[in-house]
Amino acid sequence: MTALHLLDPAPDVGGPHQPLLEVRNLTKHFPVRGPLWGAKPVARAVDGVSFAVAKGETLGVVGESGCGKSTTARLLMRLINPDSGTLTFDGEAVGSKLGLSLRDLRRRVQMVFQDSYASLNPRLTIADSLAFAPMVHGVSRRDAMAVAGELLGRVGLAPECFLGRYPHELSGGQRQRVNIARALALRPRLVILDEAVSALDKSVEAQVLTLLLELKKQLDLTYIFISHDLNVVHYIADRVLVMYLGKVAEVGPVEAIYGNPAHPYTRALFSARLSMDPDERTSAAPLQGDPPNPINPPSGCRFRTRCPHATSLCAEREPAPVDLGGGHLVACHLHEVAHG
Repeated sequence: MTALHLLDPAPDVGGPHQPLLEVRNLTKHFPVRGPLWGAKPVARAVDGVSFAVAKGETLGVVGESGCGKSTTARLLMRLINPDSGTLTFDGEAVGSKLGLSLRDLRRRVQMVFQDSYASLNPRLTIADSLAFAPMVHGVSRRDAMAVAGELLGRVGLAPECFLGRYPHELSGGQRQRVNIARALALRPRLVILDEAVSALDKSVEAQVLTLLLELKKQLDLTYIFISHDLNVVHYIADRVLVMYLGKVAEVGPVEAIYGNPAHPYTRALFSARLSMDPDERTSAAPLQGDPPNPINPPSGCRFRTRCPHATSLCAEREPAPVDLGGGHLVACHLHEVAHG
């Protein structure tokens, strides 16, 4: 038995067909400066987001900057508290008296952030950073150091070379490997990766992506992978969730979303992808104008002010998700009409 098994992962409660994570109507509004009297304005960062993550899958989350991806990740970790909505982890309601406590949630769900340097305490050695969480959960210091060494080996760093170093002595790719190792120290079942490879150069990025796939298979992990890079998401994800201005625009299997995007925003987003083929150059901007202000979003469909297919119905009411089959859902009035 390896040192990593000193903390066993939480058991699978509901079996393979029960979603690992279910999110319903998750909402977070941030207050902003406004008048001294009357209604206080709020920025609608996340506004009624619902989705599920199956056990063992990788859910890619994409969208423009400011669409609510990172805020959603922090809400899932309860780094910030939601205004409303429910979170269910493997059949247990999070935060309820009879459900899953925040302490248990944070042992089962871990997160890797974009900034590899800011994520580590500059005054702690790599060994101390990796051993801290197991020690908090009752593992002795000696055993926690053994866990730290094994974790470094799993992410491709020689323990004898790196355990005694400080974060400033490592490269960006090495620090991100340490952050991935630290996220695995408590044997989580779900790892949220928020732009975890975007700050790395391409050769290092490829190595880290390969590492993530290997770790997923070895440790039976589930990922939520947030990224601006649509090509990376295409490579690593099983399903894709597309967000726009705090709402879910489209969600479905990766090949369905990339092969036949149904939402006008998804089509515009994917048409902006860089291509190595000179015959596929983008000659015109796929979207006109800036995203609307989240303090005062458009009525009805939030994409209607930039959508070439918008009608009066789009301004009157918000579109409900339409099931296109095979787990492919899209929130667009065009498909409401087509599917009756």
